[in-house]
Amino acid sequence: MSERKPSLLPANSSPLEKALDQGFGQLLERVMPPFPELMNPTHTPADFLPYLAADRGVNEWSATAPEVEKRATVKLAWPTARQAGTRKALENAAKGLQLIPEVRAWYEQSPRGKPYSFAIRAFSELPYSEEIDARLDRRLAEAKSERDIFTVTVGLSAFGRHSIGAATVCGELTTIYPIVIQGLEASGVVFMAAGLYTVETVTIYPQGS
Repeated sequence: MSERKPSLLPANSSPLEKALDQGFGQLLERVMPPFPELMNPTHTPADFLPYLAADRGVNEWSATAPEVEKRATVKLAWPTARQAGTRKALENAAKGLQLIPEVRAWYEQSPRGKPYSFAIRAFSELPYSEEIDARLDRRLAEAKSERDIFTVTVGLSAFGRHSIGAATVCGELTTIYPIVIQGLEASGVVFMAAGLYTVETVTIYPQGS
Protein backbone atom coordinates (compact mmCIF):
# COMPACT_ATOMS: atom_id res chain seq x y z
CA MET A 1 0.00 0.00 0.00
CA SER A 2 1.38 3.38 -1.02
CA GLU A 3 2.11 5.93 1.66
CA ARG A 4 -0.54 8.63 1.98
CA LYS A 5 0.96 12.04 1.47
CA PRO A 6 0.08 15.10 3.55
CA SER A 7 -3.03 16.96 2.47
CA LEU A 8 -4.44 20.40 3.18
CA LEU A 9 -8.02 19.15 3.15
CA PRO A 10 -9.95 19.25 6.41
CA ALA A 11 -10.63 16.08 8.37
CA ASN A 12 -14.30 16.00 7.34
CA SER A 13 -13.47 15.90 3.59
CA SER A 14 -15.59 13.60 1.48
CA PRO A 15 -14.09 10.53 -0.25
CA LEU A 16 -14.50 12.28 -3.61
CA GLU A 17 -12.56 15.33 -2.43
CA LYS A 18 -9.79 13.12 -1.07
CA ALA A 19 -9.63 11.15 -4.32
CA LEU A 20 -9.41 14.35 -6.38
CA ASP A 21 -6.72 15.70 -4.08
CA GLN A 22 -4.69 12.53 -4.44
CA GLY A 23 -5.19 12.37 -8.21
CA PHE A 24 -4.13 15.97 -8.76
CA GLY A 25 -1.18 15.41 -6.47
CA GLN A 26 0.09 12.55 -8.62
CA LEU A 27 -0.45 14.63 -11.75
CA LEU A 28 1.54 17.55 -10.34
CA GLU A 29 4.43 15.27 -9.46
CA ARG A 30 4.99 14.52 -13.16
CA VAL A 31 6.36 18.02 -13.70
CA MET A 32 9.52 19.12 -11.89
CA PRO A 33 9.12 21.85 -10.85
CA PRO A 34 5.36 22.18 -11.32
CA PHE A 35 5.45 25.91 -12.04
CA PRO A 36 5.73 27.60 -14.46
CA GLU A 37 5.92 24.56 -16.79
CA LEU A 38 2.56 23.24 -15.60
CA MET A 39 0.73 26.40 -16.70
CA ASN A 40 2.60 26.67 -19.99
CA PRO A 41 0.57 25.11 -22.85
CA THR A 42 3.78 24.30 -24.72
CA HIS A 43 5.47 22.34 -21.91
CA THR A 44 2.65 21.04 -19.73
CA PRO A 45 2.00 17.26 -19.87
CA ALA A 46 -0.56 16.22 -22.47
CA ASP A 47 -2.76 14.73 -19.75
CA PHE A 48 -3.05 18.12 -18.09
CA LEU A 49 -4.15 20.00 -21.22
CA PRO A 50 -7.93 19.48 -20.64
CA TYR A 51 -7.63 20.95 -17.12
CA LEU A 52 -5.60 23.87 -18.39
CA ALA A 53 -8.18 24.44 -21.14
CA ALA A 54 -10.99 24.50 -18.56
CA ASP A 55 -8.96 26.94 -16.46
CA ARG A 56 -8.66 29.29 -19.44
CA GLY A 57 -12.33 29.11 -20.36
CA VAL A 58 -12.09 27.04 -23.54
CA ASN A 59 -15.64 26.09 -24.55
CA GLU A 60 -14.97 24.36 -27.87
CA TRP A 61 -12.81 21.32 -27.09
CA SER A 62 -12.28 17.93 -28.73
CA ALA A 63 -10.78 15.11 -26.67
CA THR A 64 -9.78 13.27 -29.86
CA ALA A 65 -7.98 16.21 -31.48
CA PRO A 66 -4.23 15.95 -32.11
CA GLU A 67 -2.00 17.09 -29.27
CA VAL A 68 -0.56 19.95 -31.34
CA GLU A 69 -4.09 21.30 -31.89
CA LYS A 70 -4.91 21.08 -28.17
CA ARG A 71 -1.79 23.01 -27.24
CA ALA A 72 -2.52 25.70 -29.84
CA THR A 73 -6.12 26.01 -28.60
CA VAL A 74 -5.05 26.49 -24.98
CA LYS A 75 -2.28 28.90 -25.97
CA LEU A 76 -4.65 31.12 -27.97
CA ALA A 77 -7.56 30.97 -25.52
CA TRP A 78 -6.72 34.08 -23.50
CA PRO A 79 -5.60 36.25 -26.47
CA THR A 80 -8.83 35.36 -28.29
CA ALA A 81 -10.98 36.22 -25.27
CA ARG A 82 -9.17 39.51 -24.65
CA GLN A 83 -9.50 40.61 -28.28
CA ALA A 84 -13.00 39.29 -28.94
CA GLY A 85 -14.77 41.20 -31.70
CA THR A 86 -11.57 42.06 -33.55
CA ARG A 87 -9.87 40.70 -36.63
CA LYS A 88 -7.14 39.20 -34.45
CA ALA A 89 -9.66 37.20 -32.44
CA LEU A 90 -11.16 35.72 -35.60
CA GLU A 91 -7.72 34.79 -36.86
CA ASN A 92 -6.82 33.13 -33.54
CA ALA A 93 -10.06 31.15 -33.61
CA ALA A 94 -9.00 29.61 -36.91
CA LYS A 95 -5.35 29.16 -35.97
CA GLY A 96 -6.38 27.07 -32.99
CA LEU A 97 -7.64 24.46 -35.47
CA GLN A 98 -4.34 24.56 -37.38
CA LEU A 99 -5.87 26.61 -40.18
CA ILE A 100 -4.29 29.53 -42.02
CA PRO A 101 -6.84 32.38 -41.91
CA GLU A 102 -7.36 35.37 -44.16
CA VAL A 103 -9.95 37.83 -42.81
CA ARG A 104 -11.43 40.69 -44.85
CA ALA A 105 -13.81 43.21 -43.40
CA TRP A 106 -16.80 44.43 -45.40
CA TYR A 107 -15.05 47.67 -46.41
CA GLU A 108 -12.04 45.74 -47.76
CA GLN A 109 -14.11 43.63 -50.13
CA SER A 110 -14.76 44.37 -53.79
CA PRO A 111 -17.61 45.02 -54.17
CA ARG A 112 -18.19 46.10 -50.60
CA GLY A 113 -20.06 43.72 -48.37
CA LYS A 114 -22.75 44.41 -45.84
CA PRO A 115 -21.68 46.63 -42.93
CA TYR A 116 -20.15 44.74 -40.01
CA SER A 117 -19.62 41.59 -42.06
CA PHE A 118 -16.44 39.58 -42.50
CA ALA A 119 -15.32 37.24 -45.24
CA ILE A 120 -13.05 34.58 -43.82
CA ARG A 121 -10.93 32.31 -45.98
CA ALA A 122 -9.28 29.46 -44.13
CA PHE A 123 -6.63 27.33 -45.76
CA SER A 124 -5.86 23.86 -44.46
CA GLU A 125 -2.77 21.76 -45.06
CA LEU A 126 -4.36 18.80 -43.24
CA PRO A 127 -7.43 16.66 -44.04
CA TYR A 128 -10.63 18.66 -43.58
CA SER A 129 -13.99 17.30 -42.49
CA GLU A 130 -17.53 18.40 -41.64
CA GLU A 131 -16.67 18.07 -37.96
CA ILE A 132 -13.81 20.55 -38.25
CA ASP A 133 -16.08 22.86 -40.26
CA ALA A 134 -18.68 22.85 -37.48
CA ARG A 135 -16.03 23.42 -34.84
CA LEU A 136 -14.67 26.37 -36.81
CA ASP A 137 -18.13 27.96 -36.94
CA ARG A 138 -18.52 27.60 -33.17
CA ARG A 139 -15.14 29.16 -32.49
CA LEU A 140 -15.75 32.05 -34.84
CA ALA A 141 -19.15 32.68 -33.25
CA GLU A 142 -17.45 33.04 -29.85
CA ALA A 143 -14.70 35.30 -31.21
CA LYS A 144 -16.89 37.78 -33.11
CA SER A 145 -18.98 40.60 -31.70
CA GLU A 146 -22.76 40.35 -31.51
CA ARG A 147 -23.38 42.60 -34.49
CA ASP A 148 -20.87 40.92 -36.79
CA ILE A 149 -21.82 38.39 -39.45
CA PHE A 150 -19.36 36.30 -41.36
CA THR A 151 -19.02 33.94 -44.29
CA VAL A 152 -16.42 31.20 -44.36
CA THR A 153 -14.62 29.71 -47.35
CA VAL A 154 -12.24 26.84 -46.82
CA GLY A 155 -9.46 25.93 -49.21
CA LEU A 156 -6.99 23.10 -49.15
CA SER A 157 -3.35 24.00 -49.59
CA ALA A 158 -0.70 21.65 -50.89
CA PHE A 159 2.99 22.30 -50.73
CA GLY A 160 5.89 20.30 -52.09
CA ARG A 161 9.46 20.52 -53.16
CA HIS A 162 10.28 20.47 -56.85
CA SER A 163 13.72 19.81 -58.18
CA ILE A 164 14.88 20.49 -61.71
CA GLY A 165 18.20 19.11 -62.83
CA ALA A 166 20.14 18.86 -66.05
CA ALA A 167 23.31 17.09 -67.00
CA THR A 168 25.52 17.47 -70.06
CA VAL A 169 28.22 14.99 -71.00
CA CYS A 170 30.77 16.20 -73.52
CA GLY A 171 33.39 13.90 -75.03
CA GLU A 172 36.04 14.20 -77.72
CA LEU A 173 37.55 11.30 -79.66
CA THR A 174 41.01 11.86 -81.16
CA THR A 175 42.70 9.41 -83.52
CA ILE A 176 46.42 9.81 -84.24
CA TYR A 177 47.75 8.37 -87.48
CA PRO A 178 51.45 8.05 -88.43
CA ILE A 179 52.67 11.07 -90.30
CA VAL A 180 53.16 10.63 -94.02
CA ILE A 181 54.91 13.38 -95.97
CA GLN A 182 55.22 13.03 -99.70
CA GLY A 183 58.82 13.18 -100.96
CA LEU A 184 60.37 12.61 -97.55
CA GLU A 185 63.01 9.85 -97.39
CA ALA A 186 64.84 8.64 -94.33
CA SER A 187 68.35 7.09 -94.52
CA GLY A 188 71.08 6.05 -92.09
CA VAL A 189 74.22 3.95 -91.62
CA VAL A 190 73.72 0.27 -91.08
CA PHE A 191 76.24 -1.49 -88.85
CA MET A 192 76.70 -5.28 -88.82
CA ALA A 193 78.81 -7.03 -86.15
CA ALA A 194 79.49 -10.55 -85.01
CA GLY A 195 81.38 -12.09 -82.11
CA LEU A 196 82.81 -15.54 -81.31
CA TYR A 197 83.49 -16.70 -77.78
CA THR A 198 85.24 -20.13 -77.34
CA VAL A 199 85.95 -21.91 -74.06
CA GLU A 200 88.30 -24.93 -73.86
CA THR A 201 88.53 -27.17 -70.78
CA VAL A 202 91.64 -29.34 -70.04
CA THR A 203 91.61 -32.08 -67.35
CA ILE A 204 94.94 -33.47 -66.03
CA TYR A 205 94.97 -36.80 -64.18
CA PRO A 206 97.97 -38.14 -62.19
CA GLN A 207 100.12 -40.80 -63.94
CA GLY A 208 99.42 -44.32 -62.78
CA SER A 209 102.32 -46.64 -61.68
